[in-house]
Amino acid sequence: MSAEIGEQPAALEATLAGLLPMRPRIAQLAGGRKRVLLVARGSSDNAAIYGRYLAELHAGISASLAAPSVATLYDARVDLSDTLAICVSQSGSTTEIVETLEWTRRCGAITIAITNVEDSPLASAADLALITRAGIERAVPATKSYTTQVAALAVAMDALATSAGKKGLLDKEFSQIGDHARAMLATPAETLDAMAGALAEVDEVLTSGRGIAFGTTLETALKLEETCLRPVRGLSYADLKHGPIAIVDHELLTVLVAGPSGPTVPGLTELAGTVREKHSMVLGIGGDEEFRSACDLAVPGPDASEILAPLTLIIPAQLIVERLAHKLGLNPDVPRGLRKVTQTD
Repeated sequence: MSAEIGEQPAALEATLAGLLPMRPRIAQLAGGRKRVLLVARGSSDNAAIYGRYLAELHAGISASLAAPSVATLYDARVDLSDTLAICVSQSGSTTEIVETLEWTRRCGAITIAITNVEDSPLASAADLALITRAGIERAVPATKSYTTQVAALAVAMDALATSAGKKGLLDKEFSQIGDHARAMLATPAETLDAMAGALAEVDEVLTSGRGIAFGTTLETALKLEETCLRPVRGLSYADLKHGPIAIVDHELLTVLVAGPSGPTVPGLTELAGTVREKHSMVLGIGGDEEFRSACDLAVPGPDASEILAPLTLIIPAQLIVERLAHKLGLNPDVPRGLRKVTQTD
C-alpha cells in the first residue's frame, strides 16, 4: 500500500495523458444526452460521488448515483434514452457492475466504462472505455486506482462541459496534477504520525465534509474501516447537524475533510469549533488556514482549484491510514475478510 500510494503522481500523469485526447470522442458520444447515471460500488462509488458533483457544477448536467439492485435484482423497466451511464470499476470484473451496464443499454443509455483493466468484461461491454493507467494494484485497499478513477471522471465531465457549450477546464490545471500529488506525498511525516497516533487512541471516529470534496470524506471513512478495522461514520455536515451530532463527545474523534476553497469551507470551520466544544478531538485535511487553525491537528490539501482538488486530496488520508494500520499491528495490504475483486448480487 505504501509503495502504491507513492506511485500516484506517475499514475495520474499517465492517466491524464491517455484520456485527455479522448474528450472530443466523449463529447460526441454523449451529444444530446441530458442526464448522467453513475454506477459503482466501494471506493469507485466514492469516486462517482465526485463525478456527480462535477457533472452538475461544471457541465450543468443532471446526475445521479445508480442503485444497481434496481437492475440486477428487480430488472426494472426505466427509460434511459436521454442518459449517459458511466460505470466505474477498478477490475472491470465485478459482475453486478457489468450487468448493470448491460441493463442501462437495454433501457436506452449510451455507456462509458472507467476501469483499470483494458480487456475486462466491463470495458468490452461499454460503448466507450476510459482506461486508467494505475498499473497493477496489489494491495487490497484502493489508492492509485481510486485517484486515477477520479481523474478519469474529471476528464469525462470536462468533455461534457465542452459539449454543453460551457467552458472546459484549462489543460494547464490538468498539467499540474502530478505536482500536486508529489506535494501531498511530501506532507510532513511528524504531523501524519501525530494524526495516526491520535486515531490509534480512540475506538469511535466520525468523518465529515460537504460538496465537491464529499466523496473524499467518504473514501477517508472507508479506508479507516477496511484497513484499520475502525467503525467510522461518514456524514455530510448538513446531515450531521440534523441529529447525529448528539453522539459527538470526548470518546469520539472527528476527521474533517475540506477543499482548498469554496462555499463549504466556512461551514466546516464552524463545525470544527462546535465539535471541539463537545470535547471531540478534530483532525483536519485540506481547507484554508482558518479551517486548519480551528482543528487540533491538520494538514494542508493541494494548491489546486476546488474543482480539481479531489484528484489528490485523499493522499494525506491514505498516508495516515497506512501509518495507523501499522500502529495497530495490522497488515494494511491485506485487510481482514477482503479481496481485491468483490462480487455482489
